Amino acid sequence: MEKIVALCANRGFIYPSSEIYGGINGFWDYGPLGTELRNNIKAEWWQLMVRERDDVVGLDSSIIANPQTWVASGHVAHFHDPMVDCKLCKKRFRPDQVDPSDRCAENESGTHDLTEPRQFNLMLQTSIGATEDKASIAYLRAETCQSIFLDFKRVMQSSRKKPPFGIAQIGKAFRNEINPRNFIFRSREFEQMEMEFFTPPAEAMDWFERWRAVRMEWHKSIGLDPTRLHWREHAENERAHYAAAAYDIEFDFPFGRHELEGVHNRTDFDLKAHTEHSGKDMSYTNAETKERYTPYVVETSVGVDRCLLAALASAYVEDEVGGDARTLLKLHPKIAPFKAAVLPLSKKLSESCQPILKALRTRFNIDFDVSGSIGKRYRRHDEIGTPFCITYDFESEEDHKVTIRDRDTTTQQRVPIDGLLEYLATAISGDVG
Repeated sequence: MEKIVALCANRGFIYPSSEIYGGINGFWDYGPLGTELRNNIKAEWWQLMVRERDDVVGLDSSIIANPQTWVASGHVAHFHDPMVDCKLCKKRFRPDQVDPSDRCAENESGTHDLTEPRQFNLMLQTSIGATEDKASIAYLRAETCQSIFLDFKRVMQSSRKKPPFGIAQIGKAFRNEINPRNFIFRSREFEQMEMEFFTPPAEAMDWFERWRAVRMEWHKSIGLDPTRLHWREHAENERAHYAAAAYDIEFDFPFGRHELEGVHNRTDFDLKAHTEHSGKDMSYTNAETKERYTPYVVETSVGVDRCLLAALASAYVEDEVGGDARTLLKLHPKIAPFKAAVLPLSKKLSESCQPILKALRTRFNIDFDVSGSIGKRYRRHDEIGTPFCITYDFESEEDHKVTIRDRDTTTQQRVPIDGLLEYLATAISGDVG
């Protein structure tokens, strides 16, 4: 884990937020490469979940909703974790996460003097308006799904959809975590990719199983190690009170096996709760059968940040090439920040490479690297996950071909310049391996 964190900082993937002021716990900034990787993961999710389907549409809702939203959802009353404080050093912990190796700086014995546990609401609170009073209290959303429920009828009518159909959203969410930890795995600001699928009650479990299969295959399709992916069914006593069924896709991270994505049958709880609190009817009437019901909801919910961390953990490899150690990220080409790098063998050839660079950039994110020996440039791009390096040499001037080097195997082949776009398109969209 330490090596992944160091690589992320040194190579422009992820940095501590506000780093020059000592950072702020639970918040991270994504650098140039991290932004590309993050956007590619989101694009792959959106492509599968929305653009390739007739029964799912998209939404982009505001981060702050009417506060009554969170009353109806149960977050204001029930979204709590137990918390203890050290009376001496003022550190804050969840009782089940007190690390014995963590030493109290204000006690010679190093032992924390902890308070009794008390409940701590995880909603991040803010104020709206010119004055700060009870009437101005609002919350940064703790999940993106509630706005989907609020907009259910509006989206259904405007998109001319009817159950079964889904609404998908990618967006930021915020939780005032007591103890953010494990890099970007658990933070206070994060991004979710969620889909709520509205279905007749009798069809809910069938759709639940269908979506389980779709979601597991997607993780494999973007390069997550299939041997590290596992299903875990929620026990009856740990399921949310409204859930008829709940499974997690768990991943073997360097710090242990933890939740990556949840697939839940939320029944009709959410729409009925918002009907009760808003006074607006959220039921649906089938125009053909005249059957009236409140739709059940099958939810798929995955964190962008956790997915990105799983991709990095799956891809991180240390090996040897020609007796020399190298670090590489075997990222699937679909999500790699750069799809290829154009490398002139000599700076004298830089100008000759420009037409190739311009043509490839119409389709892909391509780097241009002319600094250092060709071997050093290969290593740099291995380390950041660039799947292909394209070398333009002095022979290219004559035969109009370039040498393409594969990141994983280091094998090289000569390819005509006018076939480069087709070559990359095929290689990038292909299956892993």
